[in-house]
Amino acid sequence: MSTNTLLTNDVILKYGIMHFFNNLVATKLVNRDFESEFGGSSAKNGETIRIARPIRGTVREGAVMQAQDITEGRTALTIANQFGADLEFTSRDLSLSVDKFQERILKPQMIKLANHVDSKIVTELTNQSYNWVGTPGLTIDAVTDFFKAPERLDNLGVDTDSRVGLLSPGDYWGLAGTLTGLYLNDVATSALKRAKLPMMGNVDLYQSQNVLSHTNGAWAAQVTAMAITGTGLSTTYALAKDTQYFVMSTQINGGTATTGTFKKGDVFTISGVFAVNPITKNTQDFLQQFVIQADGTNDGDGHLNVSIAPAIITSGAYQTVSAAPVAGSAVVFKGSPGVTYKQSLCYHKDAATLAMPALQKPQGAAWAESRSYEGISLRLVQGYDIVNDVQQWRFDGLYGVLAHNPGAITRVSGT
Repeated sequence: MSTNTLLTNDVILKYGIMHFFNNLVATKLVNRDFESEFGGSSAKNGETIRIARPIRGTVREGAVMQAQDITEGRTALTIANQFGADLEFTSRDLSLSVDKFQERILKPQMIKLANHVDSKIVTELTNQSYNWVGTPGLTIDAVTDFFKAPERLDNLGVDTDSRVGLLSPGDYWGLAGTLTGLYLNDVATSALKRAKLPMMGNVDLYQSQNVLSHTNGAWAAQVTAMAITGTGLSTTYALAKDTQYFVMSTQINGGTATTGTFKKGDVFTISGVFAVNPITKNTQDFLQQFVIQADGTNDGDGHLNVSIAPAIITSGAYQTVSAAPVAGSAVVFKGSPGVTYKQSLCYHKDAATLAMPALQKPQGAAWAESRSYEGISLRLVQGYDIVNDVQQWRFDGLYGVLAHNPGAITRVSGT
């Protein structure tokens, strides 16, 4: 890189997007197939497309044809997030070499942008995941701990290719510390320097400081007496197919008049409601897990109306559980009330999709340009404060992220 290159707008945009791209992790590890459907060369905040859910069918036994009515569910991916970094510097700063300008001014801002987008993707993956293996609060410090995650995905019929693991720093180093013998060859050593562990259980493993910490709701007063109540404790695919992640409403009875809170992302099981293999429909030997989709508070009688995923569907091609819950069945939450847990993840790359289309250029700007690099788009707009003799530049981008197949994600803790 030449230190004599002039600091023009084009140069700053070029290096800005390269630094942004080089510091992304989770953004590179999800589906990007739907990006081209937004706005062509530019997009507007709020644009939406509909993504079809995977179609499942049933298998007949015998020679008589049994035609299936294919009912395709669709969910919305919306470009709802505009992000940016704003720079202000003097004309003297523009006289710096490219190297010094990047290190002092440009690179730190792009690292912040990259971490912001990565954290939003990790949050979406985590909050929509209803699968959680291991014991909350324990570090993943053995290969057998982590293998619980791909085992769960296998049981749920998730494709074995393109699986990814995102580990918190604690879990990453806990696991890396058991693998010293693997770092004797050049390939493994290089992988460690890139903060990447060797593939394990057909899963590519990465460290991410943006792994989410989830704090469970404060349901301490209800923890020994929670039960599912009410009627209509199951639904059908036809009714649930277009609600995001097959969400349905149900009711949890805390068994006490004490008010408690439940948080988006809390995971629970219902006694007697087992998971099924989504392909064979065979009943699993573990209970189906559910995730709460929005924060809520028990009323004075200990009741809470919640939205949960997945929907409770008891038959057909889209069956999710072995049987509907019986009123009064015990509800058990994962972890302890009010405690914060790191949420390392294992998932298939197609569990979520990201779109980052180019942002429209504003009218009337002195200079504005968008640039794309490896499917990542940023826009740079230049302004000038004549009173204070400072340059004002803003980097902006758009993104939308959707975990449209949350059954292909699992949180993972140690054992």
